[in-house]
Amino acid sequence: MTRGTDVLVIGAGAIGAAITYYCALLGLSVRVVDRGAPGGGTSSRCEGNILVSDKEHGPELDLANYSLGLWHGELAEHGHRWEFEQKGGIIVASRDSSMVSLRRVLAAQREYGIRVQEIDAAELLELEPHVSPDAVGAALYPDDSQVMPMQLVAHLLSLARGLGAEVLPHCEVTGLLRDGERIVGARTTDGDLPAGAVVDAAGPWAAQLAALAGVELPIAPRRGYVMVTEPMPPRVFHKVYAAEYIDDVGSSDASLQSSPVVESTPAGSILLGSSREQVGFSDALSREALRRIAANAAALFPFLRDVRVLRHYHGFRPYSPDHVPTIGPDSRAPGLWHAGGHEGAGIGLSVGTGKLLAQALAGHRPDLDLSPFDPARFSTGGTA
Repeated sequence: MTRGTDVLVIGAGAIGAAITYYCALLGLSVRVVDRGAPGGGTSSRCEGNILVSDKEHGPELDLANYSLGLWHGELAEHGHRWEFEQKGGIIVASRDSSMVSLRRVLAAQREYGIRVQEIDAAELLELEPHVSPDAVGAALYPDDSQVMPMQLVAHLLSLARGLGAEVLPHCEVTGLLRDGERIVGARTTDGDLPAGAVVDAAGPWAAQLAALAGVELPIAPRRGYVMVTEPMPPRVFHKVYAAEYIDDVGSSDASLQSSPVVESTPAGSILLGSSREQVGFSDALSREALRRIAANAAALFPFLRDVRVLRHYHGFRPYSPDHVPTIGPDSRAPGLWHAGGHEGAGIGLSVGTGKLLAQALAGHRPDLDLSPFDPARFSTGGTA
């Protein structure tokens, strides 16, 4: 049997990599495994957003604000490694009713201390001269940012290795090890890996892993597409999306939803989103999702009607029914910890999740109260 570690992290995406880094930083012995290549799952199929703009008051906004402080604070010296770009975000309202809803969100966020500025249609056109002239107003979030997700995973794991962490790619978990009722490691294709704590950071596959411990975790895959245009001179200068996007993020509707999200990349291509639908892990092409994304994007930026799309990709985001991640120990299975259910916010929330969980694993008091993220809250008789 392989020597034991303090922590075994299952899943080497952005969240698993952040947990591994912060555990190693706190002096814990840590090993992370992934059935594929690190970052090869959901983290390789997203836009790399770090947003506070799409979150209303509650635990997720607490976590987003905490994470933002890490991105801009202790992790800032590494920002060039993962192409950190503070481009700012703009939410556009195309109807008076949407502007009313947007003002309600702004008021709550301002009370929390989020930096946001309401701008009128003329000010919007100064910031984004190619946006639709139908816009009636907008909100500017200067702190919204973006990273390159695969670089984030690679460099967090590199930093963790430098602190003594072990990374095992192409190592699939086939079962969990027990000592009585306690989870004490995992059985894998590379052999048994004992650990003082096992962290389920398997993204949209988290429920399957939790089931190996005999606990129910209602995290499910929610598919989303992104389209990529041909490179062009800069014509979109922020992350720009419609006010309806906030409602879609918070919706529990399983059917296809689409609202426009448009942003540029340093290479000149423009990323077009977004869509959400619960179809399991189906890889069947949804032409309707792509049609809606293209139509919505062209409505927000009319010049896109004449721009060629080079490719599209999709990923499965870990959906939680109450739109709050699960972070912390599972009282139903001692020794098992969770870090999942972040859906499309996983990249931005990864570092906050990683640091808070590492603090708890090390026996420290986390910087944020983890009780709103309790994994057992969904169970009958749970905390929620």
